[in-house]
Amino acid sequence: MNKKMLNIDITKLFKMLGIAETNDGAFNGQWLKTGGKPIESVTPINGSVLAAVNAAEAEDYEKVMSSAQEAFKTWRMVPAPKRGDVIQSLGNELRKHKDNLGTLVSLEMGKIKVEGDGEVQEMIDICDFAVGLSRQLYGKTMHSERLQNRMYEQWHPLGILGLITSFNFPTAVWAWNFAVGSVCGDVTIWKPSSQVPLCAIATTRIVHKVLKEHGYPGAVASLLIGSGSVIGERMIADRRIPLISATGSTRMGKRIGEVVGSRLGRTILELGGNNAVIISHRSNLQMALQATLFGAVGTAGQRCTSTRRLIIHENVYDTFVNCLIDAYKQVRIGNPLDANVLMGPLIDPYAVDNMQIALQRLKKEGGRVLYGGDVLEGPTYPGGTYVKPCIAE
Repeated sequence: MNKKMLNIDITKLFKMLGIAETNDGAFNGQWLKTGGKPIESVTPINGSVLAAVNAAEAEDYEKVMSSAQEAFKTWRMVPAPKRGDVIQSLGNELRKHKDNLGTLVSLEMGKIKVEGDGEVQEMIDICDFAVGLSRQLYGKTMHSERLQNRMYEQWHPLGILGLITSFNFPTAVWAWNFAVGSVCGDVTIWKPSSQVPLCAIATTRIVHKVLKEHGYPGAVASLLIGSGSVIGERMIADRRIPLISATGSTRMGKRIGEVVGSRLGRTILELGGNNAVIISHRSNLQMALQATLFGAVGTAGQRCTSTRRLIIHENVYDTFVNCLIDAYKQVRIGNPLDANVLMGPLIDPYAVDNMQIALQRLKKEGGRVLYGGDVLEGPTYPGGTYVKPCIAE
């Protein structure tokens, strides 16, 4: 592991966030000694190994599940506004760690630092939202046709929420689910992407500190880091988990929907997108240009909300495309921890290969590349993960 990277003292950063060179991959109120195959966290910045996590195995899954079931019995009885107090404290704790956690997101995932910080800000924002929600868990009341009777509805927590998150938002997606689910009285078992396990460990340590200070079980925010075949498949098939919330590919979503649906469970699926920007001849082209550039190049295009297609009126087509090519040429690519960089690397060499395969298919089907798509090489672009953003017709 490189001890320093662009004036970032990684050893100091990891110490502040509670990350060791080798970490355990299961948490149920305490860190379980996991003995599965080590998962290496590799930074896409230069391809070096940051740290390792011993994967959780089947017996770890059962320990975590058992603890989560017990924690739910306690957590569901806590008044919702009191649960909101815990989430408010979590938001405040995240504020203290925003810079460090944002740096870790950038380091492990590869998005530029301002996006890493922005992701932690999203965590803080959803905590603020959920605090208000904790006092707004309303139900309807209505008159009954029966004498001296009244009808009303009251919402109760589901139980254990299973969260499966992707590499591209290694902390924010967990927070969106955890903050809202927690004020509703649910507990969480989180399976993060094996590409970004350190972000999950750091986040779990932060929330555990908050739960401990308030006197609640740490298993309210449980963690399992492991393979899809060992951990993921168990989660989606487990009847003890009434809701699976998953972020990832459409292929993954189909698998989860099929398995969870077969047991009449519930799913929240946030999957891949094919998003278009429509640019008419009446558009403000400068505004459209900025929106397109941010939508397509942000997070190196690795978002479900990334701009994938442009539908442009013929009267402004040539003008807009030429302006977009000029803008792409000015995109500064490189180390995402450098404040002057606008686009960092793709998550790993496999993602680069997939991009190149897609471009070959595009050309075979009659399309043409107007700009970019090249893999960048040399000492400025180590690790084989840097590419020029592509515009194709």
